[in-house]
Amino acid sequence: MDKFIIIGERIHCISPAIRDAIANRDPAPILERAKDQLASGATYLDLNIGPAERDGEEIMQWGVKLLQENFDNVPVALDTANKKAITAGIAVYDRSKGKPIINSADAGDRLGYIDLAAENDAIVIALCSKQGVPRDNDERMQYCQEMLEHGMSLGMESDDMWFDPLTLVIKGMQEKQVEYLEFIRQLSDLGLKSTAGLSNASNGMPKDVRPVVDAVLTAMAIECGLTSAILNPNDKHLMDVVKTAEVILNHTLYADSYLEL
Repeated sequence: MDKFIIIGERIHCISPAIRDAIANRDPAPILERAKDQLASGATYLDLNIGPAERDGEEIMQWGVKLLQENFDNVPVALDTANKKAITAGIAVYDRSKGKPIINSADAGDRLGYIDLAAENDAIVIALCSKQGVPRDNDERMQYCQEMLEHGMSLGMESDDMWFDPLTLVIKGMQEKQVEYLEFIRQLSDLGLKSTAGLSNASNGMPKDVRPVVDAVLTAMAIECGLTSAILNPNDKHLMDVVKTAEVILNHTLYADSYLEL
């Protein structure tokens, strides 16, 4: 089985430090977070610049070049609602260490992000949603199939479409969590790649509870066949859980030092 892919989530414009760094084109905070995430085990870095309606193209190119020039062409997930900014980022992207990820498409208004991925030989994260939260797994699968067929009709390989089941908040949607995990297993049974923003499930919980919930859900999702996740690799406990799940499921070779690798 392929190695579980960690997409580092910490370069995000919702953070005041990152937002200011982007606005002022200050590389230091971004480089610091990138270095820490890669040292902790991230494979991809998510570069979330938000809507970036005004100067998104220039911001994305600056961010992509900053990360790749300083970290040996690290693969990057281009995360924005501005399609022109994604196109601009791809134009300067060095794919020697991995294809760019477009974050993200859905089966509704954002279906065109799949076209963008097909045109640029990129990976696309495909949210199994069309408008709001899917009603159940039948609806999730309907949207998944619609996006899969659309991508393949454009010449995409299924491995370049990473389906996101849409992680739901436990507070208020506790009854939906088992169904969510079952859908990850359905994707795995179909041989499809998957990803998820697993920390969304613990939104609104006390700070001391969130790490526990995130770690347990991550382990359960990996057991169900999740192939990647957008998460905080600087959470050592969470990364230890990922590594241990991979050992128990025989996806990686055990050694006494496995937590240090």
